[in-house]
Amino acid sequence: MTARQVVNSLKALSSPGEAAKVRRFFRGNDDGGAPDNRIMGVAFGKVFAVAKQFIQTPLAEIETLLESPFYEARLAGVSIMDFQARRRATTPAQRQALFDLYLRRHDRINNWDLVDRAAPHVVGRHLIDGRRDVLYRLARSPNPWERRTAIVSTYYFIRSGDVAETFGIAALLVDDRHELVQKAAGSWLREAGKQDRAQLVRFLDTYAARMPAVMVRYASENIGGRGRATRSP
Repeated sequence: MTARQVVNSLKALSSPGEAAKVRRFFRGNDDGGAPDNRIMGVAFGKVFAVAKQFIQTPLAEIETLLESPFYEARLAGVSIMDFQARRRATTPAQRQALFDLYLRRHDRINNWDLVDRAAPHVVGRHLIDGRRDVLYRLARSPNPWERRTAIVSTYYFIRSGDVAETFGIAALLVDDRHELVQKAAGSWLREAGKQDRAQLVRFLDTYAARMPAVMVRYASENIGGRGRATRSP
């Protein structure tokens, strides 16, 4: 299975009408990086279906997908990584390789959904029983997508009942100026609060005055059982 086969499968599913929808959705130039992002026009559900079809793609070919100027090719690449990381049969060595690739090529993981698609299982699941220092380093990165990875990766910890890193990393992001980092931090604080409401209340008592309004709104919307879940970004 090769990157070329994946790209060809995506191109066969593309349409001009879908390209306009995808283009409105993409925020990948927010980090000030090179604007080499091209849109094929493939519906997200179809991208995920192609990725599942090519789940056996080797890492070298996945990296080629990440290097592609086509946004949907990179989305397919991180989706393949996610599918591989979710498999029970994936070995610790394979998880380490996926994790290493994600971090090494984070320059190509440059949209909020690329982060959200892979970070929980490729990064978070890999770190569940190990050192998590890397997340704090990412939280201090000048790159907003790396900062988003830092908080989004904690989703796997939250699912396991461990919310310490979510609150710790969110504390580093309370002054963040990027809207999509603010929304992610608020969303994950809300999810952590479902596990430990008292800790969320203490966090908000300490930081709410400094936090951007959108982060406060996302984090506090379900306190007391009220409010309606807000989808991140």
